[in-house]
Amino acid sequence: MAIKAMALLSIGCLSVPAQPQKEGGLSGRRDSLKPIVVQGCPPTFVSAPGRRIVAVGDLHGDIAQARSALEMAGVLDPADNNLWIGGETVKVLVQLGDVLDRGEDEIAILSLLRSLSIQAKQEGGAIFQINGNHESMNVEGDFRYVTPEGFDECIDFLEYLDGCDSKWENAFIGWARASEIWKEKRRKSRSHWSAFDLMKRQKGVSARSFLLKPGGPLACELARHPVVLQIDDWVFCHGGLLPHHVVYGIERMNKEVSRWMSGIAHEDSEIPFVATRGYDSVVWNRLYSRDSEQIGYSSQQISVIVQETLHAIGAKTIVVGHTPQLSGANCKYNDSVWRIDVGMSSGVLNKAPEVLEIVDNQPRVIKNKSMGPSDLHVVDFV
Repeated sequence: MAIKAMALLSIGCLSVPAQPQKEGGLSGRRDSLKPIVVQGCPPTFVSAPGRRIVAVGDLHGDIAQARSALEMAGVLDPADNNLWIGGETVKVLVQLGDVLDRGEDEIAILSLLRSLSIQAKQEGGAIFQINGNHESMNVEGDFRYVTPEGFDECIDFLEYLDGCDSKWENAFIGWARASEIWKEKRRKSRSHWSAFDLMKRQKGVSARSFLLKPGGPLACELARHPVVLQIDDWVFCHGGLLPHHVVYGIERMNKEVSRWMSGIAHEDSEIPFVATRGYDSVVWNRLYSRDSEQIGYSSQQISVIVQETLHAIGAKTIVVGHTPQLSGANCKYNDSVWRIDVGMSSGVLNKAPEVLEIVDNQPRVIKNKSMGPSDLHVVDFV
């Protein structure tokens, strides 16, 4: 059977050839699709015609739940939980931020997503990550929500990096597999540190600060990712996009946050306020993810703000995380906002994972069991 010419997949600032596939007539198959085109570095505007998009909410350091969500999304091989599976349908995965804090496998999740991203590109798919408020907090040096195990992972990872001759790329991509061995070794040898073990705590803080300070190796990994991403008619962000954010400039915000995390910005430069600071910033805003009676706005007022934002950016729907939805992922404001943080991490609510799937602009929630009562409630969680 004839083989079509190789498509070109443009991701971030790189172009990667997609593997050739046999011809076929099914919609969404790799051989019948136009290439994914990405504008911006970090990615800001993406054209992904015909792709199946799956979006996953906040993961907060729980790699077991993260892997469960990725299996539900159909992108992770159940037999090898570090292997991307594309299948016949090309998939685009979006993770909405807050990988950091509240858990013990933060770097391992980032490593897994990076490894899967490389594999996805080879099959014509893509993974995009969004930076959330907890990513910004950690780059600022705010470690209030880091667990003792989270500090331990930073210590272990730096030792692992040293054992890899400080070859960052190899160490970072390999950590998702290696971390389980290091965790088991730590459990067997531990006199685990308590809140009063100041020397161990200081070592953990120092390791985390080195990795996540602006210009640190892990902060530079986060700098690859945007705070706002538009894929065709869908906008993805952690907290919420408002009209004044669009006026300020989405690509401008993404670049400013990236330069700050990369340590490129001047020392006297202000941390990107409109994107990451304040409760109306992109990563902190809860206007869309909390019910209107909780925030002093009517549903009609919020609907107007949503529509003004979507009209300004030329999109139809916003997808947000940030605030766990007790009754599961849901849509609001005439289906123009999807709220998909379900608090799946054991460090938050330990709820069953749920994933938003978008096929031909038609969304549906993938979960293990049907939705509960239609009356939805939201818990406020920082």
